[in-house]
Amino acid sequence: MRVVFMGTPDFSVPVLNALVDAGHEIAAVYCQPPRPAGRGKKLRPTPVHARAEELGVDVRHPESLKEAEEQDAFAALNADVAVVVAYGLLLPQVILDAPKHGCLNIHASLLPRWRGAAPIHRAIMAGDAETGVCIMQMEAGLDTGPVLLRQSTSIGVEETTAQLHDHLSQIGSSAIVDALANLSQLVPEVQPETGVTYAHKIDKAEARIDWTKPAIEVDRQIRGLSPFPGAWCELDGQRVKLLGSRLAEGTGPAGEVLSDELIVACGDGAVQLLRLQRAGKGAQDADVFARGMSVKVGTVFN
Repeated sequence: MRVVFMGTPDFSVPVLNALVDAGHEIAAVYCQPPRPAGRGKKLRPTPVHARAEELGVDVRHPESLKEAEEQDAFAALNADVAVVVAYGLLLPQVILDAPKHGCLNIHASLLPRWRGAAPIHRAIMAGDAETGVCIMQMEAGLDTGPVLLRQSTSIGVEETTAQLHDHLSQIGSSAIVDALANLSQLVPEVQPETGVTYAHKIDKAEARIDWTKPAIEVDRQIRGLSPFPGAWCELDGQRVKLLGSRLAEGTGPAGEVLSDELIVACGDGAVQLLRLQRAGKGAQDADVFARGMSVKVGTVFN
């Protein structure tokens, strides 16, 4: 098929690769514009932009698709379908209608649960046992379109957003190839009105750890916000990001280290910290971190 691909971050790159490997013709790639990054604030192309250039594909990064000129340019591609995954711009109806088979979105949740911006984070933070990927026919509403294909997967008890992100990206890559190969046989499934939840964008204010909360909530917060923005607390006046954890046995004053394995007491129960990061330093496994910071039993995380 002749495909317009619309995506921006790392999550989208395996999908683009899968479409190319499946033999589809990529008419153009749309992504977010390069942004200033690094100490020099030089413009850095997005991961999808960089990969598309490696593939020799036409790359377009308009600030908006609301202008008639951009809409005409999109329509002129004469695409059979547009594949959209974490693109970052709203698509006007004229864009949704332009390809022969419309626009298909790869959404990282089991719709109608977790419509919106941060479905992977929210699934872990809510303690969901499973999540998945939906191939959805896009319409004007936010993730409201009919689902053509869905594939579920369990969420591991120690799985972080980073790990689940990569897993769902691979599932989505396989699912969209299957969907395009069987498009004429797929029956759209209208999303039910019951079970709708919204995965609101992560606010950095959510990242501060409150050790008086139950361990199950602290553990989900740590895993759900890893690696970005990273749940954090303070140790000896220094900010420390917590990037991995598991539930553990133990009781004590909230925030107190209960063992050399970095088991920390919460309001109810305890968590074992698995991976941590000091400001300005790289992430470290718990044993390396504890030696470097001289964390001993009785130390208190604030």
